[in-house]
Amino acid sequence: MESGQQTIHKYLVQRSQQGDRQAQNELYKLYVQAMFNICRRMMGDEEEAKDVLQEAFVTAFTSINKLKHEVTFSAWLKRIVINHCLNALKKKKLMTEELNENDDFKDEEEMDSGFLEFEAKRIMQAIDKISEGCRTVLNLYLFEGYDHKEIGQILGVSEATSKAQYSKAKSKIRQLLEHSGVAD
Repeated sequence: MESGQQTIHKYLVQRSQQGDRQAQNELYKLYVQAMFNICRRMMGDEEEAKDVLQEAFVTAFTSINKLKHEVTFSAWLKRIVINHCLNALKKKKLMTEELNENDDFKDEEEMDSGFLEFEAKRIMQAIDKISEGCRTVLNLYLFEGYDHKEIGQILGVSEATSKAQYSKAKSKIRQLLEHSGVAD
């Protein structure tokens, strides 16, 4: 059994579906405060909540013909409002993350550029000091992207030898850097 209020709302929805702007305005007045409260809680900012609310009502009234009769207008509108809030929060988060990532990257780049150049130079000096066999395997594996099987074929050694040389190269470089006070 429908209450008088539900009947009025249903009538306003039907008129809105026929393009009646006055009926849309009446629905807006009936639901604006409750939907604003949802937006305000979800968005955490009054101005953002107002923006999202407006977008949600525009979406609701432009797609009101999609409303099924078995669904109440209030439940349907609430779902639209919540979806708009979630989308706005996702956009806000993505923008914030992008800004933070870019800012952090620039800050780190500015702070670390001299240090990284120094570190890279020290590492290259250490690589130059290891044996030719270790250096060759290290360069092929680490810088050229070959796997140990391919390195073995190129150098005419076993895959196990390639792995051993690579391990030895890393160990020697670590030792050299520790002795120069650079390694962690």
